[in-house]
Order: sequence, then structure tokens, then C-alpha cells
Amino acid sequence: MSQPAYTVVGTPFSTFTRTITLGLQYKGLEYNQLATPPQTELALENHPFGYLPTLIIHELELEGKRVTQDIKLRESQAIVRFIDRVAPEPSLHMEGGTGGVVLEEKMWEFVSFVASFGFPSMEGGVVKPQVKALDEGKQTDAEVRQSIASGVEQTRKFLALAESLMVNSSDYLFGDHPTWADFFLFPIMADLRMVPEWKEVVSERLVRWMEKMDGLEAVKATKEGTLSVGARP
Repeated sequence: MSQPAYTVVGTPFSTFTRTITLGLQYKGLEYNQLATPPQTELALENHPFGYLPTLIIHELELEGKRVTQDIKLRESQAIVRFIDRVAPEPSLHMEGGTGGVVLEEKMWEFVSFVASFGFPSMEGGVVKPQVKALDEGKQTDAEVRQSIASGVEQTRKFLALAESLMVNSSDYLFGDHPTWADFFLFPIMADLRMVPEWKEVVSERLVRWMEKMDGLEAVKATKEGTLSVGARP
């Protein structure tokens, strides 16, 4: 049996790594995964700054010819564009006009909001400090809550914005099937769901969306090794 055409470098604990594996799973592309945290020797070998994820492309057809030289593709938004090119179906895009959203680029705007604002507020401002405090057990609940108060408020504001951008009466963020917007937001939300602040900041609509996402086979296939099952980096 030949090896898969792709290798993902990144721990399942990494939210953006999970975004990539969600897409690969959803599109039925086989891959190996080298689980490593950021800034390790392996991460630095594959990304100039030691970040995650990297997609190593072992086989690729260019102009009708098969290329077998390993190509390293870094940065999540570059990787998802490649995945879409080699496997356009099933689509992870929205069509312009869906639910009144005129431009399909609004989905990419949402993705950028998640990466630039949602990730630092939810992960850096709430999840990571809360999990660290729970693991170490050195602070009281009151001390932890005080230390993350700003992150909680920023998370609340971000999620209100995210909900305002969702298509009305849809199962997913931008219609009746998942898009890359769902796959960028879900891993971060899955982490947030594991800390007490979840109930303070999430709306009923986002809870229903999470439940819909939980039913996807791609989500089930990428759950191992994440905070959702109590894992650590």
C-alpha cells in the first residue's frame, strides 16, 4: 500500500492544524499526521518560524505530469486554497446570494476575523490561561477569573460579531453545508467549550451550531488528541 500523498505536521491539539485535517477528512483526502507542538525541532524543520501546521505534498500533478518531490506548504489559508484546488468537491465555499449574503468573499472575511481576532481573544485570553490555572492549581477561582476578565469580555464581543455574520435560519455559518468558516471557528470553540466561561459567552444559536458540527464525520475523526477529550500539547 502506497503512502498518502500528504503529511500534516502539527499536533491535533493545535486549532489551526485541526482546521486543515477537518478539510482533508471532509474531502476524503488521505494523509499522515506528524504530531508535534510548535517550536520543536520538527516544527522548525518544516516551518521557518516553527509554527503549525505545515502540509507536505508528496505527489502532485502539474501540467499533466506527476511531481514526486516533497513540497512544503505553510500557513493555514494557503493550505486550504491548495486543498480546494486539488479537491474542489465537496465544496467548502458559499455561493453569493446565500441567505442574503451578496459576496462569497464574506466567508473569507469571516475566516480572517477568526484567525486575527477570535483566536487571540478565545485561546490566548481565556482558554490557555484557564487550562494552565486548572492544571497548576495555584490560583483561586476568583484570581483566575480576574486574570482572564478582559479575555472573556473580548470573547463575548467577538462571538456576538460572529453570530451577527451568520446566515439566518441555516444549519452552518453560511448555509446548509459546512464552509471553511465553520472549520476555522469550530476547533477554537471546541476548546472554549471545555472551560467554565463557555456558558457565560455563548448563545443558544451557537450552541445549536456546535451540536450540528459535532455530528460531522470529519469532526469525529479529528477529535482525538484535542482539548475536547482532555488532551494536552
